[in-house]
Amino acid sequence: MLLIGGVVAAAVAGRDRDGTGTATKTVRMVVGSEKTEFFADPDVVKALAAKGYTVEAETSGSWAMEGLDLTGYDLAFPSSRAPAVEIAAKHGVRGALPRPFYSPLVVVAHSGAAEVLAGNGLAALDGRNRGTLKMGPYLEAAGDDRTWQELEGAGEYGELTGTLYISSTDPETSNSGALYLAAASYVANGGKVVSSDAEVGRAAPLMRKLVSVQGAQQAGSDAVFRDFVSGAGNPLVLVYESQVAALLAEQQNPDDLVVLYPDTTVNSDHTVVPLTDDGKNLTELLRTDTALRKLAVRHGFRPQDDIAEFAQAASRRTAYLKQELTGVRQAPVPTSAVLRELARRARG
Repeated sequence: MLLIGGVVAAAVAGRDRDGTGTATKTVRMVVGSEKTEFFADPDVVKALAAKGYTVEAETSGSWAMEGLDLTGYDLAFPSSRAPAVEIAAKHGVRGALPRPFYSPLVVVAHSGAAEVLAGNGLAALDGRNRGTLKMGPYLEAAGDDRTWQELEGAGEYGELTGTLYISSTDPETSNSGALYLAAASYVANGGKVVSSDAEVGRAAPLMRKLVSVQGAQQAGSDAVFRDFVSGAGNPLVLVYESQVAALLAEQQNPDDLVVLYPDTTVNSDHTVVPLTDDGKNLTELLRTDTALRKLAVRHGFRPQDDIAEFAQAASRRTAYLKQELTGVRQAPVPTSAVLRELARRARG
């Protein structure tokens, strides 16, 4: 509710200050937590107001949206296609679902943790602040319950103790947590998407280890990322590249940040389910309006149909970010039913 109030107040204040705003329609939406800062950005509010819209945005885990009562909402905006398809089916939305932008999943690490991973063959560093997470070796270590203390060089860093793991969100409610299992199960299944009951059964013990070691999990990636930035919690955290890019736009060259691109990952296609004509029209603006596209790039999102836009923006941040996703294998996502079953078994 605080977020909604802030967005609406910002739009109204903008109209009162300069008298040029044209916002006449209020669009209510439910979005994944990683997009809250985008829709709360005063520049985004102003750009939407110039096109005649005020946005009220509430947050929800992407996989939890299907269970929400969306009566009175104009659109749902989960963080990948699979939950969007389920929401569309439930609400009778037909046709292709728009995907204005996407973001790959990455692992953020403190520099000490990244150096130890690289020194033990679990990662490769391109420089001080960027590298690659080797998913095969990492999952093998996770399956063996490897501890930081067993890794050469970890003794130099007092914070590197206990079981080695990547913090992620709840896979039963959150998109990033579910896609983590999609990528991990693909690698564990020999580079093949998990599709049968037998394959689910073989993947389940490892998925359970990846999740159970974390204890209580957050429902959204925004809180997990904020904990990491504040120095709290685990030294390895799964987040969206867009969250890192947005942080870099605010902070110049944070020293203790390394962005690890998993060599096998899943891109998060932020997919819209328009529930009304207003929702459909606003979605089209997100996809085509020049000002809104530039703002989406500023917040770290990659436009679906123009690689150059993000590459140009990332050219100032290549110490941390890849302009193009070369060397990163895109894992197919299991069906929603399979992914939900993997998440259920992972959560025990």
